[in-house]
Amino acid sequence: MSGSVLSLARPAAAAATNGHNLLAKQLNCNGNGTAGGAAKTTVASAITPPKQPQLAAKVIQQSQIVCFDVDSTVICEEGIDELAEYCGKGSEVARVTKEAMGGAMTFQDALKIRLNIIRPTQQQVRDFIRERPSTLSKNVRRFVAHLKAEGKQVYLISGGFDCLIAPVANELGIPLKNVYANKMLFDYLGEYDSFDITQPTSRSGGKAEAIALIKQENSGDSLITMIGDGATDLEAVPPANYFIGFGGNVVRPEVYRRAQYYVTDFEQLMAE
Repeated sequence: MSGSVLSLARPAAAAATNGHNLLAKQLNCNGNGTAGGAAKTTVASAITPPKQPQLAAKVIQQSQIVCFDVDSTVICEEGIDELAEYCGKGSEVARVTKEAMGGAMTFQDALKIRLNIIRPTQQQVRDFIRERPSTLSKNVRRFVAHLKAEGKQVYLISGGFDCLIAPVANELGIPLKNVYANKMLFDYLGEYDSFDITQPTSRSGGKAEAIALIKQENSGDSLITMIGDGATDLEAVPPANYFIGFGGNVVRPEVYRRAQYYVTDFEQLMAE
């Protein structure tokens, strides 16, 4: 579980980082007024029909715990790609991402290579969070509020970084203890050092590991649903009981094909 937001590789003399309020905008993620570099809704997502949305809504009603992926699900963007672009390393990182998606390397190796290319300083991360706040996906704020009103526990599970996700969690009222994500490590001068390889989400199969930990923390018979856009989200079942694919920002054809339930707007999961 991720604790600190901007971690340090060694004891630091610098003062702790102040949290930044997310200036997230409740938009359709179609490029109309989104923050610089924000992902845009693809044509595919605009025309993709949902799969069994009424049954998916019933799954949500029956679940005691709902877990969300973050990038391209809760928010419109892919955080590490946005950070890379901000630091002037967008094209280099995109090349590695493409190789990783082709199965040329493990998730952890791809993460290591991309971060070694970007090498963001602590100050750059702070500036990035302030200048390029994440854009919340359409209706996700309403949906999370609905889940909380129903007494359900909400978690964020991401292969991204806690320092980028914490403002999103704060904006949605999700406790940071309910965030499972990777952790950048910085030296005492605030220079990038490495990332925490002990975090479950730093490796392949990490989202399933995180959900197993969530199960241990809660009642063993609690029903857990994972919502996300990617294959790593789909593969979190088991130990999650259900998976609902989300295509409101981008449609991954393999996920759409394999998912029993699939929605393109969180409003579809609030149907009575």
